[in-house]
Amino acid sequence: MDQASKKVVIIGGGITGLATAYFLQEKIKEAGLSIDCTLIEVEPRFGGKVVTERVDGFVMEGGPDSFITQKPGALDLCNRLGLTDRLIQTNPTEKAIFILSNGKLCPMPEGFNLMVPGRVMPFLWSPLVSPFGKARMGLDLMIPRRGGAGDESIASFVRRRLGQEAVDRFAEPILAGIYAGDAEKLSLRATFPQFAQMERDHGSLVWAMWMRRWEAAKKLPRKSDWSLFVSLREGLSSLIDAVRSKLDRVTLLSGRKVIGVRPHPNPPNPIDGRYEISLDGEQLLADAVVITTKTHTAADWIDGWDAALAKRLRENEYVSTATVSLGFRKADVRHPLNGFGVVIPRREKRKIMAMTWTSTKFPGRAPEGHILIRSFVGGAHQEGFVHLDDAALISTVREELRTILKIDAAPVVSRVFRWIKANPQYNVGHLDWVDAVEKETAKHPGFFLAGAAYRGVGLPDCIHQGRETAEKISRLLSSK
Repeated sequence: MDQASKKVVIIGGGITGLATAYFLQEKIKEAGLSIDCTLIEVEPRFGGKVVTERVDGFVMEGGPDSFITQKPGALDLCNRLGLTDRLIQTNPTEKAIFILSNGKLCPMPEGFNLMVPGRVMPFLWSPLVSPFGKARMGLDLMIPRRGGAGDESIASFVRRRLGQEAVDRFAEPILAGIYAGDAEKLSLRATFPQFAQMERDHGSLVWAMWMRRWEAAKKLPRKSDWSLFVSLREGLSSLIDAVRSKLDRVTLLSGRKVIGVRPHPNPPNPIDGRYEISLDGEQLLADAVVITTKTHTAADWIDGWDAALAKRLRENEYVSTATVSLGFRKADVRHPLNGFGVVIPRREKRKIMAMTWTSTKFPGRAPEGHILIRSFVGGAHQEGFVHLDDAALISTVREELRTILKIDAAPVVSRVFRWIKANPQYNVGHLDWVDAVEKETAKHPGFFLAGAAYRGVGLPDCIHQGRETAEKISRLLSSK
């Protein structure tokens, strides 16, 4: 590598962009590389959808409230940042998930894995499914596996294997809570590939679940260090703060709008594939550029020099959501809130998709004598509610809580967070779309795309993408 510093620009200061900068800085230090890195964020703050507000002892998350520990990305980053002693686990006793059915809260049957029954008796005794629906789900044991490896929607898959009631009462509301999406469109391969694998391996999903339980019972019990989901004591924004505090070799630009990105028309060295990034009142040159924003934003920047890639990026669909956090005096809430929360099927015709009983799910989320409830609004089928003003949205959610939980009291604290066209949809064919985007992107050395729109929406997935991108940049620039 020559003595001149290489330059990297990362656009988008959400968790993917921050992770890319963090791991690239590690590579720079480890290999002694001469690289100048700049991270640009259009908003005044970094973190993207990771935002925490702390008010009067309440800890309210605007975006994700936790991350899964089965994927190592986020947990590993917390360990690297010295945050392990600040991790908190979910409530080990009050961990039921309820489904609203005919206006009543019914616990999901014990042993259920998202939409597949893993234990017979809790499923048979559950009022969530009609006798006909239970019989239809049982037919899964006799339905042959599908031939071929093509993609299909979650709804199509569940309907084929378990019947329409399983779609309406389990698959659709659970997926709405995770992806805010339409089960008739969401890709099985991109969202829950393990179920497709279960069908390939065993034919029956129910039999596959029973086999898994039998195999697990034969093994010695192993105590996991962490619950399935964990968070941070002060909220997930403390992860963002910790990453930022470590970026001592990265120039951070917040509140700066990128106008355009293009290959430099007269690069000092053509083989470097230099890029020109136009900001409001400034231009930067980069040997490598990473875009972690929404795909439509990236498409606008590159349309002038790769129309085919821009068109491909615009094919990706986004939906809008909002979260509404309401804090109440515990004495004003009659329901015990004895679980993590509620998912709500569309057939219930409610104005919220789900709610999390935040103060039950995690310790320290509400002050003594108070509770915190977070409701989810919008998604693929009800985006209009997201555009109500704060007062109207809070009023709408309060009416839903009054109907579902019988809460008549006024909240002592409230917060609304909106995410306009910010939730990428992994619809049927998504993985083929990602492959096509990556193939077209590879035509431009030093140009990278990463983020929630591609290979995973959760924090561990985005952090993993950031790490992989940093490694690609390091290899690229080390070879020059």
